[in-house]
Amino acid sequence: MGESNLHALSIDIQSLLTFNFPDRYAQNGNMFSKRMAAIRKSCGKDVELVFIDGPHLLRPADLVWSSTSELGASEASDSDPAIAPRAWWRVNTERTQALGLDASLALLKDVLKADRYEGVFGFSQGAAFAALLAALLEKPHLYPSFLIDGQSPHPPFKFCVSVSGFKPPDQLATILMSPSYSTPTLHVLGKNDVIVIEEWSKVLLEISANKRIEEHDGGHFVPCKANWRNFFRDYLLDPLRDVPSPGLSSSSTPNFGATHAQSIEYTGINIPRNTVNGVSSTRQRARIFETFSAPPA
Repeated sequence: MGESNLHALSIDIQSLLTFNFPDRYAQNGNMFSKRMAAIRKSCGKDVELVFIDGPHLLRPADLVWSSTSELGASEASDSDPAIAPRAWWRVNTERTQALGLDASLALLKDVLKADRYEGVFGFSQGAAFAALLAALLEKPHLYPSFLIDGQSPHPPFKFCVSVSGFKPPDQLATILMSPSYSTPTLHVLGKNDVIVIEEWSKVLLEISANKRIEEHDGGHFVPCKANWRNFFRDYLLDPLRDVPSPGLSSSSTPNFGATHAQSIEYTGINIPRNTVNGVSSTRQRARIFETFSAPPA
């Protein structure tokens, strides 16, 4: 059997980072691509990362409480759209609506109808958007604007990677993710993340029906030490394989290609831990679609 093509959509969204600093936005696809360089190098030719910019260009006023160095976006410049920080949405004052989410979904609709991807990878607000997109592809009829001639532009993803993720602050997320979404999702959480706090992460974990949870000892970033680079590479090539954990703790739910459940405690949630059956498969070329933005607002 010849080698098949695995396309994966990777989205890293770094927008509103925290309630304490509500206008802390950062990065764009160009910046995130640079920050993912070590992971990209580890993946080699087996994985292709496709980076997508959020449609909302952030102005200096949007960053008024945060310096670009605090945002990790010292390259940011409002005079050069190629390196200016972007977002997938902004939030209203009450933080109950993701303003501009419709434009971001329209952008992704065009991207998805043009090609096929096996999965999606997101960071921060991007992780929130990635999970929302996975849920939307499971139930596209609940958001008619996403349909093309009554059909979804893309089949459901086979997996989702959510790094420092949370549930989007919008009614559409509640509709699409209730009572849960079922796309197998790898949740990567920072033990010392003070941007996307445990309370926000917990909400997303509770509605993720088929989850694997990995924890690193850092803060609000995509871990890229050697063990994590190798883990991401192996996971992206075969999400259902029993890839050894790179982090402080690991758990998964029964439907994540696993058996032999037992319980562990993670951030106050009783989560089944499973011994995943190793599944052999042909190594495939992964194409990953990445986007940017940040935490809940």
